[in-house]
Amino acid sequence: MNFEYTEKSLELQQKVRQFMDQYIYPLEKEYDQFVEENPWKVYPELERLKNEAKRAGLWNLFLPKSYGDFSPGLTNLEYAPLAAIMGRVTWASQVFNCSAPDTGNMEVLAKYGTPAQQERWLTPLMNGTIRSAFLMTEPRVASSDATNIETSIVRDGDEYVINGRKWWSSGAMNPETEIFIVMGKTDPNAQRHVQQSMILVPANAKGVDVMRPLRVFGTYDSPEGHAEVDLKDVRVPAENILVDEGMGFAIAQGRLGPGRIHHCMRLIGAAERALELMCHRVSERQTFGKYVSQYSSIRQDVAKSKCEIEQARLLTLAAADKIDRFGVKGAKDLIAMIKIVVPTMTCNVVDRAIQAHGGMGVCQDTPLAGFWIYGRTIRLADGPDEVHMYQLGRNTIKKALMTE
Repeated sequence: MNFEYTEKSLELQQKVRQFMDQYIYPLEKEYDQFVEENPWKVYPELERLKNEAKRAGLWNLFLPKSYGDFSPGLTNLEYAPLAAIMGRVTWASQVFNCSAPDTGNMEVLAKYGTPAQQERWLTPLMNGTIRSAFLMTEPRVASSDATNIETSIVRDGDEYVINGRKWWSSGAMNPETEIFIVMGKTDPNAQRHVQQSMILVPANAKGVDVMRPLRVFGTYDSPEGHAEVDLKDVRVPAENILVDEGMGFAIAQGRLGPGRIHHCMRLIGAAERALELMCHRVSERQTFGKYVSQYSSIRQDVAKSKCEIEQARLLTLAAADKIDRFGVKGAKDLIAMIKIVVPTMTCNVVDRAIQAHGGMGVCQDTPLAGFWIYGRTIRLADGPDEVHMYQLGRNTIKKALMTE
């Protein structure tokens, strides 16, 4: 691949950096304090920031140009460095309407939705006037294997009836969330990978019970949150099914590919900022008569972190480039690699930065604790590391045997 960014991407990178400097960093601590003191409420300044992003032409940048009129015209490779810049502040991507789970849900609706579904749900999502949630994981089964999903979706005349219990339903706690994409089984007797379907469920549908928020390492991740949701005899029109019965697994696989690029690049941005903070901290503090930056162990930590960040970046850009050229299926091994490598890299880099900061590293005075939580959580989200290592190892062995 060509590792030089296009002029379009370089121009947008500069614009996003300027936007972050002007609007995001000055409000970072105020935002964090607000969401801590006001769980499940949206930061009042967020709407103004979103309008500023729209005016600056920095809106919905994530949708690749293969989505036609829905897309601003960027490839995954062109968008990737923009996600890294946004990732330097944990909540910044929502200002640009580029945050999960909405990005993945918008991709699903843009690729698989009917014109009516797109008009009802995709248009307001792309306008940033509503939010969404994705309901796949379940507490009673190992959801790392999506074929285990037990929630039932049963046709009853002109409706589908949905019953099941979901958790880690990202976005379900947000007061602006109006639509859920729910994965369940329409035919448990079909072949293993065509039992599942995805269906659109309004958040206020009768029988939907958002039971409780789930803390992530002691934090609520407000206002999006991750909820446990009970679905009891929930009825929705038959036209709310996405594509057709049996397409749920295929949709899920397509949804997660570009989303992993987004997560990994945001994590790379977080790791970069953690390293920068570490460099400043160790250059300002003295112990035993010399600056902390002068200790060999610190310089080794900085050097290792720099190497690991650059390795992760190049691997992620290679994955983005391959998705652009060969689709998600053609890039599956690289997608697995970045999912294995990048979150762990982020945790390691941030952990070194925390150690260098001492007590300051674990409190609210820096973003480091939030970065570590993000990295550690993504080691589980979108499939745990072990699943990706299992599949990558299997594919690698298979290819090696085929070449003999």
